[in-house]
Amino acid sequence: MATRRDERVLRTAEFDPRIRTYWLLSGAWILAVSIVGIPLLPLWFAIGRAVTGRYLRHLSCVLTENTLQVGKGALTRVEKTVPLDQITDLGVVQGPIMRLLGLEALSVETAGQSSEGALVKLVGVVDSRQFRDAVLTQRDELRATSSDRESSPAGPPSASQPSPDDVLRDIRDTLRRIEAHLTGRDS
Repeated sequence: MATRRDERVLRTAEFDPRIRTYWLLSGAWILAVSIVGIPLLPLWFAIGRAVTGRYLRHLSCVLTENTLQVGKGALTRVEKTVPLDQITDLGVVQGPIMRLLGLEALSVETAGQSSEGALVKLVGVVDSRQFRDAVLTQRDELRATSSDRESSPAGPPSASQPSPDDVLRDIRDTLRRIEAHLTGRDS
């Protein structure tokens, strides 16, 4: 996955190959629970190995200075770029099958998200807690840098930057012209 805008890559996530086993077992669990899917289990294991291998090859997650870029998909490729300053939470999730295999999932939630649940869920990131901490640290540094820029004084008003009093006078004069224009139309 290529980074956008020539951003410097800070960290690239690696994925544990055991996630293939997790996906196979999860699919088998769904088929077995549905009872109707039990006859499909042998087919699932035959086809599932190829599909999960392809999916794993296309799985990527890159942390840059400003974004978290995620790519995934076996048949349909999906790439998402999540601005770090929009990330509200980066949770670690571990279900029973994941716990059995020693895997964890990272769930990325953002501000202004329209749906419930995670915007992006990454299963099997190696050292997931360290990767999460790296993302959150970079997010906090980015927010601190942008708030420093916003709060730094701009210095005395210049010719290109009118003073607040000048702006208020312009607004007052404009309102007076509008009022005079409207009063002239009512007569």
